[in-house]
Amino acid sequence: MMTPDRYQKVLIKLSGEALMGAQGHGICIKTLQYVASEICAAHELGVEIAIVVGGGNIFRGVAASSYGMDRTSADHMGMLATVLNSIALQNALEQKGVSTRIQTAISMHRVAEPYIRRRAIRHLEKGRIVIFAAGTGNPYFTTDTAAVLRAEEIGAQVLMKATKVDGLYDSDPETHKDAKFIEKTNYMHVLEKQFKVMDMTAISLAMQNNLPVMIFNLTSPGNILKAVQGLSVGSLVTN
Repeated sequence: MMTPDRYQKVLIKLSGEALMGAQGHGICIKTLQYVASEICAAHELGVEIAIVVGGGNIFRGVAASSYGMDRTSADHMGMLATVLNSIALQNALEQKGVSTRIQTAISMHRVAEPYIRRRAIRHLEKGRIVIFAAGTGNPYFTTDTAAVLRAEEIGAQVLMKATKVDGLYDSDPETHKDAKFIEKTNYMHVLEKQFKVMDMTAISLAMQNNLPVMIFNLTSPGNILKAVQGLSVGSLVTN
């Protein structure tokens, strides 16, 4: 039985860049294994864990469209990139003994299940980790928005965005030495300041459904474990 200060069901949003390590592109196997270990440590507590993975380490639709590629085609390529990352993460998790399922928003039954909400919830109840791939299945929507959508659909208590930064700052800490860290804030503040840690559509959807969003540094060992235990990690965005 979970204690009240722990989360029982969470959705973790991983950026594609989180899997490429220092190599600048693609999937770094060492980094992939590290991420899998961090997730497994949290899973061992009995927390139901779903994951949405981005594809920016392989292909970024928005960037390609800015160079003249049709946006719909570019976004579909980006969705396929998330499937590659999801298969890699599934393999890394299962090598550590954790049963994992991939569900995709685009039908590709030979490599993954189609997204079916009730089946996803049942997998989680059985202790499996579920990875949601291919975003929402629609162009013009980011994997951040897909993460909020899936979190709401499965009844997750919080969306945890694991990134390469410690959380939110009132200005860019790389260019402003006096940037102040924001431990807690509300959705409207994030929207008004247009913090780039998450896209505005995702934040708006989270606000409409009162879904807490936690933003923390994935590269700090133990942060996912601390986050699911309800400990103070990174920045928390709520009402």
